[in-house]
Amino acid sequence: MGTAAVAALAGYSVQQVRDLEAGGVIPPAERAANGYRRFGDGHVVALLAYRDLAAAVGPVEARRTMRELRVLPPADGAALLCGLHTALNEQREQARAARSALRAVRAEAGTDADPVPGDAMTITQLSQAIGVRPSTLRFWEQAGLVAPERVSTRVGAARRYGLPAVREARITAALRAGGYRIPEVRRAVAAVRSLDDVSESVTALDARLEEIGSRSLALLRAGARLAALIEGGA
Repeated sequence: MGTAAVAALAGYSVQQVRDLEAGGVIPPAERAANGYRRFGDGHVVALLAYRDLAAAVGPVEARRTMRELRVLPPADGAALLCGLHTALNEQREQARAARSALRAVRAEAGTDADPVPGDAMTITQLSQAIGVRPSTLRFWEQAGLVAPERVSTRVGAARRYGLPAVREARITAALRAGGYRIPEVRRAVAAVRSLDDVSESVTALDARLEEIGSRSLALLRAGARLAALIEGGA
């Protein structure tokens, strides 16, 4: 079939088909005597697989994967696809862990007693409590995510983390574990500083889990077609 026909079957434009062929996403088309491209059913399968794969892992990773699958031995190609599923599952588990952490923080917000001096933590104590390095806490402070107090000591000023700062650090750690970038975390922390907005961050993580679920289904759809391509050596 010609370029227009394969484009119509796969739901792409003619130029997109040419670009994907040139980029190695689909196998090279045969050339007829008149120089026109001739595509087969395998090209349609590859184009449809790429669409779902791009929805699952993004176009850049999808293009790389499609190119590699064309040259890898079948067992290695299968392993590559398994790795994509594993990566998505890790993102899902991180988001679930972050959501659990935020829900715990939200539950604690209504039971916290008024802070007293003994409740404050040093940077070392807090870093050990939430499992990050002190340098990470300092970076979060510079980024406006955590706001410790400063107290005078004989050698200068030291950071002290009261209950609000500890909560901010926990929220930041949870959101970062869930895959959120610093600007997104900054917006979330700004919202939860009033203590009653933690639910908004939980809602955001719920939305992220739904998105990961949709991406996982797209990867499953792509997998069936990719398996056929791997076995067929396309």
